[in-house]
Amino acid sequence: MRALLVFVIFPCLLAFTCCPDAFAANSLSGTVKDSKGQTLPGAVIEIPDVKTGTVADSTGHYVITGLPKGKFVVVVSLISYSKTTMTVNITGDVVQNFVLSETAIESKEVVITGQSKTTEINRSPLPVLAITSDYLQNNISSNIIDAIAKVPGVTAVTTGPNISKPFIRGLGYNRVLTLYDGMRLEGQQWGDEHGIEVDEYGIDRIEVVKGPASLIYGSDALAGVVNLIPTPPPPDGHIVGNFSQEYQSNNNLLGTTAMLSGNQNGFFWLGRVSHKQAMDYQDPIDGRVYATNFNETDANGSFGWNKKWGYSHVTVSMFNDLQAIPDGSRDSATRQFTKQITEIDTFRPVVTNHELNTYQLPVLHQHVQLYRVMWDNNINVGNGLLALDFGFERSIRQEFDHPESPDVAGLDLQLNTYTYDVKYLFHSIGGWDFTAGVNGMYQNNDVTAGTDFVIPSYNQFDIGPFAVFKKNIGKLDISGGVRYDSRTFHNDALYVDTSSPISQAVGSNVPGAEQAFSNYSHTFTGATYSLGLTYIFSKKLAVKANIARGFRAPNIAEISSNGVHPGTDIYQIGNPDFKPEFSLQEDLGLEFTSRHVSINVSVFNNSISNYIFNEKLLNTKGLDSVIVTGNETFKFAQCNARLFGGEGSLDIHPHPLDWLHFENSISMVYAVNEGGNGVKVNDSDRYLPQIPAVHGISELRGNFKHPFKGLMNSYAKIQVAMYAAQNRVYLTDNTETPTPGYVLLNAGIGSDFTNRKGKSMFNIGIFGNNLANVAFQDNMSRLKYFEEYPTDPRGHLGIYNMGRNVGIKLSVPINVK
Repeated sequence: MRALLVFVIFPCLLAFTCCPDAFAANSLSGTVKDSKGQTLPGAVIEIPDVKTGTVADSTGHYVITGLPKGKFVVVVSLISYSKTTMTVNITGDVVQNFVLSETAIESKEVVITGQSKTTEINRSPLPVLAITSDYLQNNISSNIIDAIAKVPGVTAVTTGPNISKPFIRGLGYNRVLTLYDGMRLEGQQWGDEHGIEVDEYGIDRIEVVKGPASLIYGSDALAGVVNLIPTPPPPDGHIVGNFSQEYQSNNNLLGTTAMLSGNQNGFFWLGRVSHKQAMDYQDPIDGRVYATNFNETDANGSFGWNKKWGYSHVTVSMFNDLQAIPDGSRDSATRQFTKQITEIDTFRPVVTNHELNTYQLPVLHQHVQLYRVMWDNNINVGNGLLALDFGFERSIRQEFDHPESPDVAGLDLQLNTYTYDVKYLFHSIGGWDFTAGVNGMYQNNDVTAGTDFVIPSYNQFDIGPFAVFKKNIGKLDISGGVRYDSRTFHNDALYVDTSSPISQAVGSNVPGAEQAFSNYSHTFTGATYSLGLTYIFSKKLAVKANIARGFRAPNIAEISSNGVHPGTDIYQIGNPDFKPEFSLQEDLGLEFTSRHVSINVSVFNNSISNYIFNEKLLNTKGLDSVIVTGNETFKFAQCNARLFGGEGSLDIHPHPLDWLHFENSISMVYAVNEGGNGVKVNDSDRYLPQIPAVHGISELRGNFKHPFKGLMNSYAKIQVAMYAAQNRVYLTDNTETPTPGYVLLNAGIGSDFTNRKGKSMFNIGIFGNNLANVAFQDNMSRLKYFEEYPTDPRGHLGIYNMGRNVGIKLSVPINVK
């Protein structure tokens, strides 16, 4: 702690002793025009690194005051024009004009995730995706992770429509770090049966790093990062807002959100409330799938200051989700869904039609809550910027699985997480950009309030100092860095009284108490590094290469689990002897953009030592191993693994048909079990489990700026999503089964409706997913394995994915100067 205080205070003292003008104000001003020399009122000018911006006035002129000194990426955009970016050296009062062009060339997005500073995607050696607000608005999904599961390299493991966890290139759970505006999201990521605790309506854009990002974020970013970036503050002098509603036909989803935000003289505020609810979803084979309905309410607010010394922002949020728990139980003769009604569970009645067509949740359900406070600071100090970010999260996850005691939580996990991130971003020195810092978290998880104990209570402390650099040498960009992580982990012994039908945690001195877990302590450490090169041959062509070593400490479930997990109906066993995972990933990429076509190709090879995976156990008779009646037994194992593959995309936008886009993408991952750690490889286990199938998407889209009077920014699209059969599965002990391929047809149409002055009054979009109502099972769906009678003569085992779904979105903007 003493070292941390020195790290924070020293740059501040340096600022005042060596650089008396550290807090001197600077400004950026100029004019935004089009390629014909016409001024562009309403153009948005943003400087992401200092979280500020403005809007060009009626003459196309703009000015941003109170800026710190330094080199920053400036982003200028306007609807119907290609976005432009430029690195500007802010020293005093700088004048910089910008020119936007009406062109079919895809705009160059900028990213902040996994970088020391804001960087243009084409200059980043890391494989990074930027998912825009337009993409999120012009598609339908029932949660934020499903919204990005179609982009190249990203998939999701699901348990129904509102439970999704991100996978990047075949790796997920604690190998993918999910961030909310740069802060870790901590909410029992090791579990299968709940999603990411974020209001999807409050997310403006998403950035995805595909590959080890342990260098910046530490353990749990071995596979990559998903950074969910919320609605930004409005430009100075503006009040903006939005009211949106949506409806989806398959499960009668109703969603509503309202937001209002203002900014005056550098002080901003924002508030949002959201709600969505849905009935059980339906598919062509199962009809309505019992216990997949949900009811979610969210709220968030933020305020802060942008001044000449930097910025300080505070964000608070609440996520509250009531989610049913499907178990797939059915009547053996009719295949109708049944439900548990007694603790001893000797008889299950068939679910009524009314119960399948209601928003009311069943008695057995889960309640997931997350409360978050973030304090984000960026201060102009000395020869750079001092970033101080602190956060607190409280995650409460309860599973109510006692039908005769509906108010008693079976699983009751209460997780508190304190995060810190302190770094100093040096201004360029001889063309070199340096960033040095330390970040980590303290976390404690209390499980004793429940009656089911799959993991013990635990606490852990993470700390990781790091240093990264970037150098531009003409057309060549070089970047890299080093980091060292340490995680000190301890879980408590736990004793359980099982003398009554409902167990409870007790002290070790209680007569008849059974010890469910023992004390365990361990420190996991690891060094990581990264080195990347980007060569810009021309404005059209860039080539990238990167090598990175990742680190991940085993999670609580992998180390210590020993009990029935109610939401999964399995008995889970961990292993306290596990070693941390280390990966070595090589990436090679190419980007080509011209007036007629855009091509992006990325390939990777990822070797992981001590890879941890979950496998089913069979007994000596070859049947499912059962420790507790009604629950299959799974045990974590460890091996060496290799994953390789890549993504490719092709966007054809032929000039002069600038309104037409034919976009195509393909993603593939092959994952091989290489044995080791006592694991012998044979034909049934030569592939790793939970690997997405090869899949591709083709979309034909027309964008129309002003198709008719009263319409603006209209579009129409038709999409074909193709998924190959997945036969490379982990067959040992029936852990996985092959999955047939399938093809889905999707479509969408939408437009802004304008007033006489050409201002948008509202936006309407109509979307259709799986329009042909194809019966399919995704290889990444856990519901595929929810099967009580594997000898069903119809051959439709498990639960199928959602059938045809038609949705409509209405969005009403508010903009007051």
